[in-house]
Formats: sequence, structure tokens, C-alpha cells
Amino acid sequence: MTRPVTARVPAKVNVQLAVGGLRPDGFHDLANVFLAVGLHDEVTAAPADTLRVTVEGADAGQVPLDHTNLAARAALALAERHGVAPGVHLHIVKDIPVAGGMAGGSADAAGALLACDALWGTGATRAELLEICAALGSDVPFSLVGGAALGRGRGELLTPLETGGTFHWVFAVADGGLSTPAVYRECDRLREASGAGASVADVPDPEPSPALLAALRTGDATALAAAVANDLQPAALSLRPALAGTLRAGADAGALASLVSGSGPTCAFLAKDAEGAQAVAGALAASGTCRTVRITSGPVPGARLVDV
Repeated sequence: MTRPVTARVPAKVNVQLAVGGLRPDGFHDLANVFLAVGLHDEVTAAPADTLRVTVEGADAGQVPLDHTNLAARAALALAERHGVAPGVHLHIVKDIPVAGGMAGGSADAAGALLACDALWGTGATRAELLEICAALGSDVPFSLVGGAALGRGRGELLTPLETGGTFHWVFAVADGGLSTPAVYRECDRLREASGAGASVADVPDPEPSPALLAALRTGDATALAAAVANDLQPAALSLRPALAGTLRAGADAGALASLVSGSGPTCAFLAKDAEGAQAVAGALAASGTCRTVRITSGPVPGARLVDV
């Protein structure tokens, strides 16, 4: 294919992030319940002599344009596997907050894979794309799959989950990002400091909450709110204490649940309905505790090609 190809990819929120102990390889086993939500990046792959990346949209200046960009790494991985020259111009239009715990970089990688596969005609199978995704990062496979899923291992081993309705969310975007590795290190440090220990021998194996899975299945927002949990939240709050004020502002505005999204620093608020989400968003915007506020809902599909 010689004309440009565009993929649209959603953000995610972790409605449960249960973190096991530190493994000898430096990773943690997870029980990670993902929900794809309706904030999207678009990745366009166009023929080019060499691999290059351009970015526009919110916080575009924070996104690397070299081969450390996860979308560039995705294109290189696909090209190497299929013996294709990695000549492609990847243009990313950002709407997912950058370094916000909503898997924006992972979404771009999944979008680049899908778009480059179509552009180059590599004919990669779904299983092959998921294998490349897993090698790129723990959140990348879910960006491809979307909907709702339980992630095991580092989060890359996915089991789709049934959902029975639409959940309404408000996201409060903080100034600046938080490093995911730094948040995990702080999680380990806090566990050590508590005297409980941080290794796999000290921390119970992470398991999904049956109540949470049931709430997703029935579409019950109130029941979901009672079950949401994020084991990384104490670490994110330790590194960024101001997030406590954001969480409090959303709770005071009537959010059913308030939690740090993934490794942060974006905070997620579950609302009863669309009207409730508007009220929470308005209060957060007026609170002075965050940079921007976004309203959306989920689940939504994963990465898919679009006509532009």
C-alpha cells in the first residue's frame, strides 16, 4: 500500500492494579484489570525513505522523536521480523495525556504496529502482533485489544472480560509526568519501610477482585466504585503529595470513586452517569488542583484502522 494508513488507539484506566512482590528479574507480577476509554491517539504511517516520527497535539513537545519512541520501536520490530526496510513516516496526533498513567506511549506503539502492517502488507497475524506488543511493554498488548481485560504476568498476558454497560469517567491531568519505574521503586521502598517486605516471598500473589469482575460484568457503577483499587497509589502519592488534593476534590464533588490512574499522575474519577461526570469535571476544573480535566466513558474498542 502506498497511501498513508491511520490507526486510532484508546487510552486505558486500571480499575484494579494489584502488584505482587519484586521478582529476581526486576519486574512484578500483576493482576491488572484494564478498561479502554474514549480518549484516542491517531498514528498515521506513510511511505518514507527512512524512519522518522512527528507529533502534534497536547504535550507533543514531551514526546521523543528518535528511536526511543515506542511507536518507532514498534515499526522497527515489525520491519525486522518481516525483512522489510523500515522506511516510514509515523505522524502521531496526541489526545491521550503524556506520561499520565493512561498508556499513551503504549497506545502509539500498538497503533504504529497496526498501521505499518497495513502499509507494508506484512500480513502479520493477531497472535504475532500481540507477541511484538508484549516485547515492547506491559501495556502495549491491551492497547491493541481494548475493551476490558485482565492482565497477568507483567500485565501482558490478557484475558478479555465481559462488561455489561458503559462507565462514565473524569480524568484530572496533573502538571508534569511520573516515571513508572520510579513509582514501582517507591512501592517497593514503602513496603520495605512498613516491615512487610517487598519481594515475591513477602507479598501475596496478586489476584483480581471477584466483586470488581462482577461489577464490570453487570455494568454496576456503584459496585465497581466499591471495588476499584490501585496498589501503586500510595507510591504515587508519596512522590507527588499534591495528588491527594486532586483526589479529595473529586470525591467532594460526588465521584463514586477516586483513584490514581496506573502509575499516575493522572487521577481517575468514576461517576454515576454522564450528568454526574459533568458535575465532577466542573468542580475539578474550578479546584485549582489539576492542569486539565477530561470527560469520557468506556469500554471502547482497541486499536483499529480508520479512513481519513
